[in-house]
Amino acid sequence: MADTLPTLLLVDDEEHSLAAMRMALEDEFDILTALNAHEARRLMEEHFVQVVFCDQRMPGTTGVEFLTEVRESWPDTVRIIITGYTESSDMITAINEAGIYQLLTKPWHPDHLMMVAKNAADLFALAREHDRMSLEMRYLSRTVEVKLEEQRKALREGLGFDTVLRASNSPMNAVVEQARQFATFDVPVILTGEPGTGKRLLARAMHYSSLRSDKPYFEFDCSSVDDDILEVELFGARRGAVPGLAAHKMGLFQKADRSTLYLSGVADLSPRLQLLLLRAARDGAFRPLGGHEILHSQVRLLIGSDRELRTELERGKFNSELYYALCKVSLTIPPLRERPDDLAILAHTFLFEAADRHGKPVSGLSDDAIQFLAGYDWPGNMRELENEMVRMLIFSQDAILGPELISRHILQASPLPESETAVDQVLVSSGTLKDRVELIEMRILRETLTRLKWNKSRAANELGLSRVGLRAKIERYGLIEPKRHNASSKEEE
Repeated sequence: MADTLPTLLLVDDEEHSLAAMRMALEDEFDILTALNAHEARRLMEEHFVQVVFCDQRMPGTTGVEFLTEVRESWPDTVRIIITGYTESSDMITAINEAGIYQLLTKPWHPDHLMMVAKNAADLFALAREHDRMSLEMRYLSRTVEVKLEEQRKALREGLGFDTVLRASNSPMNAVVEQARQFATFDVPVILTGEPGTGKRLLARAMHYSSLRSDKPYFEFDCSSVDDDILEVELFGARRGAVPGLAAHKMGLFQKADRSTLYLSGVADLSPRLQLLLLRAARDGAFRPLGGHEILHSQVRLLIGSDRELRTELERGKFNSELYYALCKVSLTIPPLRERPDDLAILAHTFLFEAADRHGKPVSGLSDDAIQFLAGYDWPGNMRELENEMVRMLIFSQDAILGPELISRHILQASPLPESETAVDQVLVSSGTLKDRVELIEMRILRETLTRLKWNKSRAANELGLSRVGLRAKIERYGLIEPKRHNASSKEEE
Protein backbone atom coordinates (compact mmCIF):
# COMPACT_ATOMS: atom_id res chain seq x y z
CA MET A 1 0.00 0.00 0.00
CA ALA A 2 1.42 3.42 -0.97
CA ASP A 3 2.36 5.82 1.82
CA THR A 4 -0.23 8.52 2.40
CA LEU A 5 0.71 12.19 2.47
CA PRO A 6 0.73 14.04 5.83
CA THR A 7 -2.54 15.88 6.53
CA LEU A 8 -2.48 19.65 7.13
CA LEU A 9 -5.40 21.76 8.37
CA LEU A 10 -5.40 25.41 7.25
CA VAL A 11 -7.65 27.80 9.20
CA ASP A 12 -8.25 31.38 8.01
CA ASP A 13 -11.38 33.51 7.69
CA GLU A 14 -10.16 34.87 4.32
CA GLU A 15 -10.78 32.50 1.43
CA HIS A 16 -8.02 33.95 -0.76
CA SER A 17 -5.45 33.28 2.00
CA LEU A 18 -6.62 29.66 2.24
CA ALA A 19 -6.40 29.30 -1.54
CA ALA A 20 -2.85 30.71 -1.60
CA MET A 21 -1.66 28.38 1.16
CA ARG A 22 -3.35 25.39 -0.45
CA MET A 23 -1.66 26.16 -3.78
CA ALA A 24 1.76 26.37 -2.08
CA LEU A 25 1.39 23.12 -0.10
CA GLU A 26 -0.95 20.74 -1.92
CA ASP A 27 1.79 18.94 -3.90
CA GLU A 28 3.36 17.59 -0.71
CA PHE A 29 0.40 17.33 1.70
CA ASP A 30 -3.27 16.38 1.97
CA ILE A 31 -4.95 19.73 2.67
CA LEU A 32 -8.05 20.46 4.77
CA THR A 33 -9.38 24.02 5.03
CA ALA A 34 -11.70 25.81 7.44
CA LEU A 35 -12.99 29.39 7.57
CA ASN A 36 -13.53 29.44 11.35
CA ALA A 37 -12.70 27.61 14.57
CA HIS A 38 -16.05 25.75 14.70
CA GLU A 39 -15.53 24.20 11.26
CA ALA A 40 -11.88 23.46 12.08
CA ARG A 41 -12.91 21.66 15.30
CA ARG A 42 -15.24 19.40 13.32
CA LEU A 43 -12.47 18.54 10.82
CA MET A 44 -10.07 17.71 13.67
CA GLU A 45 -12.63 15.22 15.04
CA GLU A 46 -13.11 13.54 11.64
CA HIS A 47 -9.54 13.41 10.33
CA PHE A 48 -6.05 12.43 11.49
CA VAL A 49 -4.37 15.86 11.34
CA GLN A 50 -0.63 16.16 11.87
CA VAL A 51 -0.15 19.94 11.50
CA VAL A 52 -2.46 22.96 11.94
CA PHE A 53 -1.76 26.39 10.41
CA CYS A 54 -4.16 28.93 11.97
CA ASP A 55 -4.58 32.67 11.42
CA GLN A 56 -4.62 34.69 14.66
CA ARG A 57 -7.12 37.44 13.76
CA MET A 58 -10.49 35.71 13.14
CA PRO A 59 -14.05 36.64 14.13
CA GLY A 60 -15.18 34.88 17.30
CA THR A 61 -12.52 32.43 18.44
CA THR A 62 -8.96 33.69 17.85
CA GLY A 63 -6.17 31.54 16.54
CA VAL A 64 -4.46 31.22 19.94
CA GLU A 65 -7.75 30.27 21.63
CA PHE A 66 -8.45 27.59 19.05
CA LEU A 67 -4.91 26.17 19.17
CA THR A 68 -5.13 26.04 22.98
CA GLU A 69 -8.16 23.76 22.54
CA VAL A 70 -6.20 21.69 20.01
CA ARG A 71 -3.39 21.30 22.52
CA GLU A 72 -5.81 19.97 25.14
CA SER A 73 -7.68 17.55 22.84
CA TRP A 74 -4.97 16.61 20.29
CA PRO A 75 -1.64 17.30 22.05
CA ASP A 76 0.48 15.54 19.38
CA THR A 77 -0.71 17.83 16.57
CA VAL A 78 1.93 20.43 15.70
CA ARG A 79 0.45 23.94 16.03
CA ILE A 80 1.55 26.97 13.96
CA ILE A 81 0.07 30.47 14.26
CA ILE A 82 0.02 32.93 11.34
CA THR A 83 -0.15 36.67 11.94
CA GLY A 84 0.35 39.86 10.00
CA TYR A 85 0.62 42.09 13.06
CA THR A 86 3.26 43.03 15.59
CA GLU A 87 2.34 41.03 18.66
CA SER A 88 2.27 42.41 22.22
CA SER A 89 3.99 40.72 25.15
CA ASP A 90 0.59 39.45 26.32
CA MET A 91 0.08 37.85 22.92
CA ILE A 92 3.50 36.19 23.07
CA THR A 93 2.67 34.83 26.53
CA ALA A 94 -0.62 33.40 25.21
CA ILE A 95 1.24 31.79 22.31
CA ASN A 96 3.68 30.15 24.70
CA GLU A 97 0.85 28.87 26.89
CA ALA A 98 -0.85 27.38 23.83
CA GLY A 99 2.34 25.45 23.02
CA ILE A 100 2.73 26.99 19.57
CA TYR A 101 5.55 25.34 17.57
CA GLN A 102 6.23 28.40 15.38
CA LEU A 103 4.91 31.90 14.61
CA LEU A 104 4.73 32.62 10.88
CA THR A 105 4.48 36.25 9.77
CA LYS A 106 2.63 37.64 6.76
CA PRO A 107 3.41 38.00 3.96
CA TRP A 108 5.02 34.57 3.84
CA HIS A 109 7.19 33.26 1.00
CA PRO A 110 5.93 29.99 -0.57
CA ASP A 111 9.31 28.25 -0.14
CA HIS A 112 9.46 29.35 3.50
CA LEU A 113 5.89 28.14 4.10
CA MET A 114 6.76 24.77 2.55
CA MET A 115 9.89 24.44 4.69
CA VAL A 116 7.96 25.23 7.89
CA ALA A 117 5.27 22.67 6.94
CA LYS A 118 7.84 19.94 6.18
CA ASN A 119 9.73 20.58 9.42
CA ALA A 120 6.48 20.44 11.39
CA ALA A 121 5.42 17.16 9.70
CA ASP A 122 8.89 15.71 10.36
CA LEU A 123 8.60 16.74 14.02
CA PHE A 124 5.19 15.03 14.30
CA ALA A 125 6.55 11.84 12.69
CA LEU A 126 9.66 11.97 14.87
CA ALA A 127 7.58 12.36 18.03
CA ARG A 128 5.44 9.35 17.03
CA GLU A 129 8.52 7.30 16.22
CA HIS A 130 10.09 8.33 19.50
CA ASP A 131 7.00 7.21 21.42
CA ARG A 132 6.99 3.87 19.58
CA MET A 133 10.66 3.23 20.21
CA SER A 134 10.34 4.29 23.84
CA LEU A 135 7.76 1.53 24.39
CA GLU A 136 10.01 -1.04 22.69
CA MET A 137 13.10 0.00 24.59
CA ARG A 138 11.68 0.71 28.04
CA TYR A 139 13.90 -2.02 29.48
CA LEU A 140 17.06 -0.87 27.71
CA SER A 141 19.74 1.19 29.38
CA ARG A 142 19.48 4.92 29.98
CA THR A 143 22.36 5.44 27.52
CA VAL A 144 20.22 4.43 24.55
CA GLU A 145 17.44 6.80 25.61
CA VAL A 146 19.87 9.69 25.94
CA LYS A 147 21.27 9.03 22.46
CA LEU A 148 17.76 8.96 21.00
CA GLU A 149 16.93 12.28 22.64
CA GLU A 150 20.15 13.82 21.31
CA GLN A 151 19.24 12.78 17.76
CA ARG A 152 15.75 14.20 18.20
CA LYS A 153 17.19 17.46 19.51
CA ALA A 154 19.59 17.72 16.56
CA LEU A 155 16.74 17.36 14.08
CA ARG A 156 14.56 19.90 15.91
CA GLU A 157 17.39 22.42 15.99
CA GLY A 158 17.71 22.14 12.25
CA LEU A 159 21.26 20.83 11.90
CA GLY A 160 20.61 18.78 8.78
CA PHE A 161 20.26 19.56 5.10
CA ASP A 162 17.00 21.47 5.70
CA THR A 163 19.16 24.37 6.88
CA VAL A 164 20.52 24.77 3.32
CA LEU A 165 17.87 27.20 2.04
CA ARG A 166 17.12 26.92 -1.67
CA ALA A 167 14.33 27.06 -4.24
CA SER A 168 12.79 24.01 -5.91
CA ASN A 169 14.84 24.57 -9.10
CA SER A 170 18.05 25.69 -7.39
CA PRO A 171 21.47 24.43 -8.59
CA MET A 172 22.09 23.73 -4.89
CA ASN A 173 19.64 20.81 -5.08
CA ALA A 174 22.15 18.67 -7.01
CA VAL A 175 24.91 19.65 -4.58
CA VAL A 176 22.79 18.71 -1.57
CA GLU A 177 21.86 15.36 -3.11
CA GLN A 178 25.55 14.58 -3.64
CA ALA A 179 26.31 15.68 -0.09
CA ARG A 180 23.59 13.35 1.24
CA GLN A 181 25.25 10.44 -0.55
CA PHE A 182 28.73 11.36 0.67
CA ALA A 183 27.51 11.89 4.25
CA THR A 184 26.97 8.21 4.99
CA PHE A 185 30.34 7.11 3.57
CA ASP A 186 33.16 7.51 6.08
CA VAL A 187 35.62 9.24 3.71
CA PRO A 188 37.19 12.73 3.53
CA VAL A 189 35.39 15.31 1.39
CA ILE A 190 36.73 18.54 -0.11
CA LEU A 191 34.17 21.37 -0.36
CA THR A 192 35.27 24.09 -2.76
CA GLY A 193 33.57 27.44 -3.27
CA GLU A 194 34.00 31.18 -2.98
CA PRO A 195 33.98 32.75 0.52
CA GLY A 196 30.46 33.00 1.92
CA THR A 197 28.85 30.31 -0.24
CA GLY A 198 27.88 28.10 2.73
CA LYS A 199 30.62 25.46 2.87
CA ARG A 200 30.55 25.31 6.68
CA LEU A 201 26.77 24.93 6.73
CA LEU A 202 26.93 22.05 4.26
CA ALA A 203 29.76 20.35 6.17
CA ARG A 204 27.77 20.53 9.41
CA ALA A 205 24.72 19.07 7.66
CA MET A 206 26.87 16.19 6.37
CA HIS A 207 28.04 15.43 9.90
CA TYR A 208 24.52 15.35 11.32
CA SER A 209 23.43 13.05 8.48
CA SER A 210 26.34 10.66 9.00
CA LEU A 211 26.86 7.64 11.24
CA ARG A 212 28.85 9.95 13.54
CA SER A 213 25.89 12.26 14.23
CA ASP A 214 25.76 11.22 17.89
CA LYS A 215 29.22 12.75 18.40
CA PRO A 216 30.07 16.48 18.72
CA TYR A 217 30.96 18.37 15.53
CA PHE A 218 34.24 20.34 15.37
CA GLU A 219 35.51 23.00 12.98
CA PHE A 220 38.61 25.20 12.70
CA ASP A 221 39.85 27.87 10.27
CA CYS A 222 43.56 27.43 9.52
CA SER A 223 43.84 30.72 7.60
CA SER A 224 46.41 33.21 8.87
CA VAL A 225 47.25 31.17 11.98
CA ASP A 226 50.89 30.93 13.05
CA ASP A 227 52.42 27.45 12.59
CA ASP A 228 53.21 26.94 16.30
CA ILE A 229 49.70 27.91 17.38
CA LEU A 230 48.12 25.83 14.63
CA GLU A 231 50.12 22.73 15.56
CA VAL A 232 48.99 23.02 19.18
CA GLU A 233 45.34 23.57 18.17
CA LEU A 234 45.29 20.58 15.85
CA PHE A 235 47.52 18.07 17.64
CA GLY A 236 47.75 19.30 21.24
CA ALA A 237 50.75 19.90 23.47
CA ARG A 238 52.33 18.49 26.58
CA ARG A 239 52.75 20.49 29.76
CA GLY A 240 55.68 22.90 29.46
CA ALA A 241 55.99 22.57 25.67
CA VAL A 242 54.54 26.06 25.30
CA PRO A 243 55.44 28.94 27.64
CA GLY A 244 52.72 29.31 30.26
CA LEU A 245 51.13 25.92 29.52
CA ALA A 246 50.70 24.40 33.00
CA ALA A 247 48.74 21.31 31.89
CA HIS A 248 48.43 19.03 28.88
CA LYS A 249 46.37 20.57 26.06
CA MET A 250 44.17 18.29 23.99
CA GLY A 251 44.18 19.05 20.24
CA LEU A 252 41.27 18.86 17.83
CA PHE A 253 42.37 15.53 16.37
CA GLN A 254 42.11 14.00 19.83
CA LYS A 255 38.84 15.75 20.72
CA ALA A 256 37.23 14.73 17.41
CA ASP A 257 38.19 11.05 17.65
CA ARG A 258 35.37 9.01 16.04
CA SER A 259 33.67 12.28 15.06
CA THR A 260 33.96 14.91 12.31
CA LEU A 261 36.45 17.78 11.97
CA TYR A 262 35.88 20.51 9.39
CA LEU A 263 39.07 22.37 8.44
CA SER A 264 39.05 25.45 6.23
CA GLY A 265 42.02 27.40 4.86
CA VAL A 266 44.27 24.34 4.37
CA ALA A 267 45.58 25.83 1.10
CA ASP A 268 47.55 28.31 3.24
CA LEU A 269 49.31 25.68 5.35
CA SER A 270 53.10 25.68 5.38
CA PRO A 271 54.93 22.64 3.90
CA ARG A 272 55.72 21.41 7.42
CA LEU A 273 52.08 21.60 8.59
CA GLN A 274 50.99 19.90 5.37
CA LEU A 275 53.25 16.95 6.20
CA LEU A 276 51.85 16.72 9.75
CA LEU A 277 48.30 16.86 8.41
CA LEU A 278 49.16 14.21 5.80
CA ARG A 279 50.20 11.74 8.47
CA ALA A 280 47.07 12.41 10.50
CA ALA A 281 44.77 12.19 7.46
CA ARG A 282 46.36 9.09 5.94
CA ASP A 283 47.35 7.06 9.01
CA GLY A 284 45.32 8.66 11.80
CA ALA A 285 48.61 9.24 13.64
CA PHE A 286 49.92 12.42 15.25
CA ARG A 287 52.27 13.55 17.99
CA PRO A 288 51.38 16.34 20.45
CA LEU A 289 53.91 19.15 20.63
CA GLY A 290 56.56 18.28 23.21
CA GLY A 291 55.41 14.66 23.41
CA HIS A 292 57.24 11.45 22.51
CA GLU A 293 54.36 9.03 22.08
CA ILE A 294 52.35 8.64 18.87
CA LEU A 295 48.60 9.03 19.32
CA HIS A 296 45.93 7.73 16.97
CA SER A 297 42.53 9.15 16.09
CA GLN A 298 39.68 8.06 13.82
CA VAL A 299 38.69 11.51 12.64
CA ARG A 300 36.60 12.11 9.56
CA LEU A 301 37.96 15.17 7.78
CA LEU A 302 35.82 17.60 5.80
CA ILE A 303 37.93 20.23 4.03
CA GLY A 304 36.68 23.67 2.99
CA SER A 305 38.66 25.71 0.48
CA ASP A 306 38.08 29.01 -1.31
CA ARG A 307 40.61 27.96 -3.96
CA GLU A 308 40.85 24.85 -6.13
CA LEU A 309 43.36 22.61 -4.35
CA ARG A 310 44.15 20.85 -7.63
CA THR A 311 45.28 24.20 -9.05
CA GLU A 312 47.45 24.77 -5.98
CA LEU A 313 48.86 21.27 -6.49
CA GLU A 314 49.76 22.03 -10.11
CA ARG A 315 51.46 25.25 -9.00
CA GLY A 316 53.59 23.31 -6.52
CA LYS A 317 51.94 25.04 -3.54
CA PHE A 318 50.17 21.98 -2.15
CA ASN A 319 51.52 18.56 -1.20
CA SER A 320 50.40 15.97 -3.75
CA GLU A 321 50.16 13.12 -1.22
CA LEU A 322 48.06 15.27 1.09
CA TYR A 323 45.78 16.25 -1.79
CA TYR A 324 45.06 12.62 -2.71
CA ALA A 325 44.65 11.65 0.95
CA LEU A 326 41.97 14.32 1.34
CA CYS A 327 40.26 14.24 -2.06
CA LYS A 328 38.40 10.95 -1.99
CA VAL A 329 35.34 12.87 -3.21
CA SER A 330 34.68 16.58 -3.72
CA LEU A 331 31.82 19.06 -3.88
CA THR A 332 31.71 22.43 -5.62
CA ILE A 333 29.33 24.98 -4.08
CA PRO A 334 28.03 27.53 -6.63
CA PRO A 335 28.29 31.25 -5.84
CA LEU A 336 25.16 33.29 -5.12
CA ARG A 337 25.23 34.90 -8.59
CA GLU A 338 24.56 31.44 -10.06
CA ARG A 339 21.57 30.92 -7.73
CA PRO A 340 19.14 33.69 -8.82
CA ASP A 341 16.05 31.72 -7.85
CA ASP A 342 17.39 31.29 -4.30
CA LEU A 343 17.91 34.98 -3.71
CA ALA A 344 14.35 35.84 -2.61
CA ILE A 345 14.11 33.14 0.05
CA LEU A 346 17.67 33.81 1.30
CA ALA A 347 17.08 37.57 1.47
CA HIS A 348 13.78 37.16 3.34
CA THR A 349 15.30 34.63 5.73
CA PHE A 350 18.25 36.90 6.57
CA LEU A 351 15.86 39.86 6.93
CA PHE A 352 13.47 38.07 9.29
CA GLU A 353 16.37 36.67 11.35
CA ALA A 354 17.83 40.18 11.69
CA ALA A 355 14.39 41.60 12.55
CA ASP A 356 13.94 39.00 15.28
CA ARG A 357 17.47 39.53 16.58
CA HIS A 358 17.12 43.31 16.78
CA GLY A 359 13.45 43.44 17.79
CA LYS A 360 12.26 45.38 14.74
CA PRO A 361 9.38 43.50 13.06
CA VAL A 362 8.97 43.83 9.28
CA SER A 363 6.77 42.09 6.71
CA GLY A 364 9.28 41.54 3.92
CA LEU A 365 10.82 42.98 0.75
CA SER A 366 8.96 44.54 -2.16
CA ASP A 367 9.09 42.91 -5.60
CA ASP A 368 11.09 45.88 -6.91
CA ALA A 369 13.65 45.45 -4.14
CA ILE A 370 14.03 41.75 -4.98
CA GLN A 371 14.49 42.67 -8.66
CA PHE A 372 17.33 45.06 -7.87
CA LEU A 373 18.97 42.58 -5.50
CA ALA A 374 18.77 39.88 -8.19
CA GLY A 375 20.66 42.11 -10.64
CA TYR A 376 23.80 42.25 -8.48
CA ASP A 377 26.70 39.77 -8.65
CA TRP A 378 27.21 39.45 -4.85
CA PRO A 379 30.98 38.95 -4.77
CA GLY A 380 30.70 38.46 -0.99
CA ASN A 381 27.94 35.87 -1.52
CA MET A 382 25.61 35.14 1.42
CA ARG A 383 27.69 37.09 3.94
CA GLU A 384 27.30 40.22 1.83
CA LEU A 385 23.57 39.58 1.34
CA GLU A 386 23.10 39.10 5.09
CA ASN A 387 24.93 42.37 5.78
CA GLU A 388 22.77 44.19 3.22
CA MET A 389 19.58 42.91 4.88
CA VAL A 390 20.78 44.21 8.26
CA ARG A 391 21.60 47.60 6.71
CA MET A 392 18.17 47.83 5.03
CA LEU A 393 16.46 46.87 8.30
CA ILE A 394 18.28 49.64 10.18
CA PHE A 395 17.10 52.34 7.76
CA SER A 396 13.59 50.95 7.19
CA GLN A 397 10.53 52.95 8.23
CA ASP A 398 7.80 50.77 6.68
CA ALA A 399 6.82 47.12 7.09
CA ILE A 400 7.63 46.43 3.42
CA LEU A 401 11.23 47.34 2.54
CA GLY A 402 11.57 49.02 -0.87
CA PRO A 403 14.51 49.44 -3.27
CA GLU A 404 15.28 52.96 -2.03
CA LEU A 405 16.93 51.32 1.04
CA ILE A 406 19.39 49.29 -1.04
CA SER A 407 23.06 50.36 -1.12
CA ARG A 408 23.94 52.59 -4.06
CA HIS A 409 26.50 50.25 -5.61
CA ILE A 410 23.85 47.50 -5.74
CA LEU A 411 21.25 49.81 -7.26
CA GLN A 412 23.76 50.84 -9.91
CA ALA A 413 24.31 47.19 -10.80
CA SER A 414 20.64 46.65 -11.66
CA PRO A 415 19.98 44.37 -14.68
CA LEU A 416 19.90 45.78 -18.19
CA PRO A 417 18.12 44.42 -21.26
CA GLU A 418 20.12 41.66 -22.91
CA SER A 419 20.73 43.78 -26.00
CA GLU A 420 22.66 46.34 -23.94
CA THR A 421 26.25 46.12 -22.84
CA ALA A 422 26.77 45.40 -19.14
CA VAL A 423 27.55 48.68 -17.41
CA ASP A 424 30.51 47.26 -15.51
CA GLN A 425 32.24 46.69 -18.86
CA VAL A 426 31.50 50.10 -20.37
CA LEU A 427 34.90 51.62 -19.71
CA VAL A 428 36.76 48.77 -21.42
CA SER A 429 34.21 47.88 -24.11
CA SER A 430 34.05 48.97 -27.73
CA GLY A 431 31.47 51.45 -29.07
CA THR A 432 31.23 55.16 -29.64
CA LEU A 433 31.87 57.61 -26.84
CA LYS A 434 28.26 58.86 -27.13
CA ASP A 435 26.77 55.37 -26.67
CA ARG A 436 29.00 54.57 -23.72
CA VAL A 437 28.32 57.88 -21.97
CA GLU A 438 24.57 57.44 -22.44
CA LEU A 439 24.75 53.98 -20.89
CA ILE A 440 26.44 55.41 -17.80
CA GLU A 441 23.96 58.30 -17.72
CA MET A 442 21.03 55.89 -17.72
CA ARG A 443 22.60 53.97 -14.84
CA ILE A 444 23.00 57.13 -12.75
CA LEU A 445 19.42 58.23 -13.50
CA ARG A 446 17.93 54.90 -12.49
CA GLU A 447 19.93 54.70 -9.24
CA THR A 448 19.11 58.31 -8.25
CA LEU A 449 15.38 58.00 -8.95
CA THR A 450 15.14 54.70 -7.08
CA ARG A 451 17.05 56.00 -4.05
CA LEU A 452 14.86 59.12 -3.89
CA LYS A 453 11.61 57.11 -4.33
CA TRP A 454 11.04 58.73 -7.73
CA ASN A 455 10.72 62.21 -6.27
CA LYS A 456 11.50 64.02 -9.53
CA SER A 457 11.97 67.42 -7.88
CA ARG A 458 14.71 66.12 -5.59
CA ALA A 459 16.26 64.02 -8.35
CA ALA A 460 16.39 66.97 -10.76
CA ASN A 461 17.93 69.16 -8.07
CA GLU A 462 20.57 66.56 -7.15
CA LEU A 463 21.50 65.94 -10.80
CA GLY A 464 21.48 69.64 -11.75
CA LEU A 465 18.65 69.23 -14.26
CA SER A 466 15.36 70.99 -14.83
CA ARG A 467 12.13 69.05 -14.31
CA VAL A 468 11.52 69.16 -18.05
CA GLY A 469 15.06 67.93 -18.79
CA LEU A 470 14.75 65.08 -16.28
CA ARG A 471 11.38 64.01 -17.73
CA ALA A 472 12.88 63.99 -21.23
CA LYS A 473 15.73 61.74 -20.14
CA ILE A 474 13.35 59.38 -18.33
CA GLU A 475 11.30 59.03 -21.51
CA ARG A 476 14.41 58.71 -23.68
CA TYR A 477 15.78 55.78 -21.66
CA GLY A 478 12.40 54.15 -21.07
CA LEU A 479 12.67 54.22 -17.28
CA ILE A 480 9.42 53.20 -15.59
CA GLU A 481 8.37 54.20 -12.09
CA PRO A 482 7.50 51.13 -9.97
CA LYS A 483 4.18 50.83 -8.18
CA ARG A 484 4.22 52.32 -4.71
CA HIS A 485 3.33 50.24 -1.66
CA ASN A 486 2.26 53.24 0.39
CA ALA A 487 0.39 56.36 -0.61
CA SER A 488 2.78 58.48 1.43
CA SER A 489 5.63 57.46 -0.87
CA LYS A 490 4.11 59.11 -3.94
CA GLU A 491 6.22 61.66 -5.74
CA GLU A 492 6.19 65.08 -4.19
CA GLU A 493 5.47 67.61 -6.88
